[in-house]
Amino acid sequence: MHFVDELLPGTWLVRLKRLDDARGSFVKTYARSVFESVPGLPAFDFREEFYSYSHRDVVRGMHFQLPPHDHMKLVYCAHGSAQDVLLDLRRGPGYGCVATVKLDAAEPSLVLVPRGVAHGFRSLEDHTLMVYKTSTEHAPQYDAGVHWASFGFDWACNSPVMSARDAKHPAFNEFDSPF
Repeated sequence: MHFVDELLPGTWLVRLKRLDDARGSFVKTYARSVFESVPGLPAFDFREEFYSYSHRDVVRGMHFQLPPHDHMKLVYCAHGSAQDVLLDLRRGPGYGCVATVKLDAAEPSLVLVPRGVAHGFRSLEDHTLMVYKTSTEHAPQYDAGVHWASFGFDWACNSPVMSARDAKHPAFNEFDSPF
């Protein structure tokens, strides 16, 4: 497990070690001691874990929870590949900054998403399985999002497949950030 790149302040790309043998492969996605060894990284206690299964060109996002139920998130691709997208909603010099990274099960990595950063992705192939670990449980009344096409990111997809909920999120310029 190696912290490779700070994509946005406090938003880390972590490369994972993959062990392959005749049986298949093995990947460790979390070791508390490794995360605690990174200076300035807040403690991360998991409260919930879930996954999404997506077909090619599904766009999910841009999701986050509002305070006081905002959370840190660990996201990785367990099967397939996805273009992961991050939007900084924290007031200050980084507000509105976007970062993106390809997550691919064949080259295991995870993204650590801090509070105040919206997360989304585009599935690059059928059968893409994304796993999320969060520091708070889902609180429906604090569930929020920013419209996926409202902040200048090129998703490189002419006909995205998405939920009605995601299509109705407010535009970035209409969002009043509490972060």
